[in-house]
Amino acid sequence: MKAVVWQGPRKVVVSEVPDPRVEFPTDAVIRVTGTGICGSDLHLYDHGATMAMKPGDVLGHEAMGVVEEVGKEVRHIRPGDTVVVPFNISCGHCYMCDMQLYSQCETTQNLGGRKGGSLFGYTHLYGGVAGGQAEYLRVPQAHFGPIKVDPAIPANASLLLSDVLPTAWQAVEYAAVPKGGSVVVYGLGPVGQMCCRIALHLGAGRVIGIDRVPDRLATAAVHGAETIDYSKAGDVVQAVREITAGRGADSAIDAVGMDADGSFADRLFQTLKIQPDRMAALHQALGSVRRGGTVSVVGVYAAWMPNFPVGDLFDKQITLRWGQANVRAWTDRLIDVLRDNDPLRAADLVTTEMPLSEAPEAYEHFRDKAPGYQKIVLHP
Repeated sequence: MKAVVWQGPRKVVVSEVPDPRVEFPTDAVIRVTGTGICGSDLHLYDHGATMAMKPGDVLGHEAMGVVEEVGKEVRHIRPGDTVVVPFNISCGHCYMCDMQLYSQCETTQNLGGRKGGSLFGYTHLYGGVAGGQAEYLRVPQAHFGPIKVDPAIPANASLLLSDVLPTAWQAVEYAAVPKGGSVVVYGLGPVGQMCCRIALHLGAGRVIGIDRVPDRLATAAVHGAETIDYSKAGDVVQAVREITAGRGADSAIDAVGMDADGSFADRLFQTLKIQPDRMAALHQALGSVRRGGTVSVVGVYAAWMPNFPVGDLFDKQITLRWGQANVRAWTDRLIDVLRDNDPLRAADLVTTEMPLSEAPEAYEHFRDKAPGYQKIVLHP
């Protein structure tokens, strides 16, 4: 079959790899009909050599498709069903899964418990499981993971149940935005866009979105967010305080992670291949939340980060919550929302659909934040 394969930093190719097959009684194999490129994939695209990627690894953790084969212990889906596959690989019955911490599944945990549950297409730190940017996908723990797609929900909205929608929903839940309160969202990529929409849907009175890309800012504004272009604002933290009565937002969400634009020195360090401080968005989120507020971190951080402002967090009495989304904890509620005339307009998030064969170009466009490439779905 054809699949998107990582070959090295900023080099992905579409090549032939062996077809997957059912290997365990809890496996399934699906024929992929749609697969997204996620901002987290860009971490691997740029930094995979330092994140336990190996040449030949198949990328992708957002997939949906048609079931081709199931193991004998998989009973809730059968061949012919259309399903969406959560990016977490979780068993549904271990200690962590019983607490709905599906991203921490003990059955699929890696490196002796030092890393969370396995993920599709996301490095050998998280299981080295082949990803979904391919014609076919083997789905471990398929007795629990895959979700039957409601034919009344548009396909692109259903695909977002694999990652973007539950990740954004968890980010907003963790942010604990008071009814009628304010939340500032750093980063208006796909997850940040949905954080803005979900926060308003759940009762936020004011959503402030931070980015520098014109079409991202425009999209967030169309869906009800106030926006700040950080490349023009100067001191972003001060800008947020000025429009929130001087005290800061009730809540903040970091939807950027370690690929935040930093200072000139940060960019120079990257050019020289020296590890920079990539915590710009997190520092700004912590700085722009009011005293006693909550910061929710959904952007990926994958390395030890120095200079963490512990003293300021203590002084401001900040609550900080973060972590991989526990996809299946949120999908039932999200499906109900999507069925109810989809007030989130989730399907509209997908701006570009391309054939799998054009994945290398798609990665370049997405990384460069090219106009019109806010959310890309590939079709095998």
